[in-house]
Amino acid sequence: MTDILIIGGGVSGLLTARELVAADAKITLVEMGDTGREASWAGGGILSPLYPWRYSNAVNALAHWSQDVYPELCCALHQETRISPELTTSGLLVLDEEQRDVALAWAEQQGRVIEVQDQAWLEQTEPSLELAVDEVLWMPRVAQIRNPRLTQALRQSIQRRVRIHENEKVIDLIIENGKFQGARTTKRKIKADCAIVCTGAWTAQLLEAIGETPKIRPVRGQMMLFSAAPGQIQHLTLYRERYIIPRQDGRVLIGSTLEEAGFDKSTTAEAKEELYQMAVELYPLLRRTPIEDHWAGLRPGSPSGIPYICTYPTVEGLYLNAGHFRNGLVTGPASARLIADLVLQRPPTLSPEPYRLEAKRD
Repeated sequence: MTDILIIGGGVSGLLTARELVAADAKITLVEMGDTGREASWAGGGILSPLYPWRYSNAVNALAHWSQDVYPELCCALHQETRISPELTTSGLLVLDEEQRDVALAWAEQQGRVIEVQDQAWLEQTEPSLELAVDEVLWMPRVAQIRNPRLTQALRQSIQRRVRIHENEKVIDLIIENGKFQGARTTKRKIKADCAIVCTGAWTAQLLEAIGETPKIRPVRGQMMLFSAAPGQIQHLTLYRERYIIPRQDGRVLIGSTLEEAGFDKSTTAEAKEELYQMAVELYPLLRRTPIEDHWAGLRPGSPSGIPYICTYPTVEGLYLNAGHFRNGLVTGPASARLIADLVLQRPPTLSPEPYRLEAKRD
C-alpha cells in the first residue's frame, strides 16, 4: 500500500511529489512516458505569464508566489543534484506598444515592476534587435528557467524517496463506494489511499469514465531552436504573441504557436516558416545562424488558463493538479504547495476557491 499515488511525471507531478516527500508521505509516481518529456520539456521556460495583465488574479497569484520561491528552489536542487536549472534573470522586453497603458495599470495594481523605455535605451540594451519603436516595456525582474534541466533535477532530487514507474500508463481508476482505492496501469495494479492527477492535456481522458471532467484539452505549440553564440541576444523578447529566449550557452528558442490539433504532436512547414520569419525580423543575425531543432508539444488548455487544483468532488481521496495551459512552469511551485496543503489538510498557502472543479473560469 502506498500513501499517495501521483499520476503524471511532468513538472506538476514532480513538484507535487517533492512537496509531499518533504512531509514524509509515501509516494508512488506513474508516468506514461519518460518524466518531464511532454509539455514540461517542450515549453520555453519564461517565468512569467505572457502579457500577465491579460490573466486573472487566480493565475497571477500562483505566478507571483512561485516567482518568489524559484531562486531558493533552484539553489536547493543544484546543491542536491549538481544539476543547475539555469535560473537566469534575463528581463523581458515587450515590444507591443499598444500594451502600454493596460500593462502599467496592471503593474501599479499588482505591485510589479514595468518600466517604459525609449528607442535609444533599447539600442543600447539589446543592440542586436532591429525594430523601430517609440517606446518599449521593460520588465527587469522576469527570469527564465532551463526547463529540461529543471525536470531532470526534480526527478533526481526525489528518486531515492519516491517509487517511480516510467513508460507505464494508468488506464483505469479503482473507485469503490465513492472512495479512491487504487489504479490499474499497463503493467500492474497499484493500491493507494489517495491519488493526485497531474496528467496535463490527458486529464479529461483519464477522468471521463468516472463522471465530471475538467475542461482541459490539448493545444499544440511549435517551437524552433537556433545555435547562436553566447551573448548575441541577451534578453527575453515578446512581440505579437511570439517570444524569443536566449539561453546561457547561446542557443535561442523561438515560440510558440497555438493550434487546435487534438493530440497530434507533428510539426508543420508553415509554422516553421512563420517562427523563422518573426525571429529574423527582430534579430537579423539569426539569418546566419543554424537551425538546430523544431518540435511541438501539447499544452493542457483550460478556460481562462486557470488550472484545476482541487479535490475531485464525488470521489473521496482523488485530487487534481492540472490544466495550467501556458503557465505550468511559472505556476508550478505554488500549485504543488497548494495541492499538498489540500491533501495533507494543512492551512492553504493560497485560497483554493478559484481552482475548484466547480469554479467559474470563463
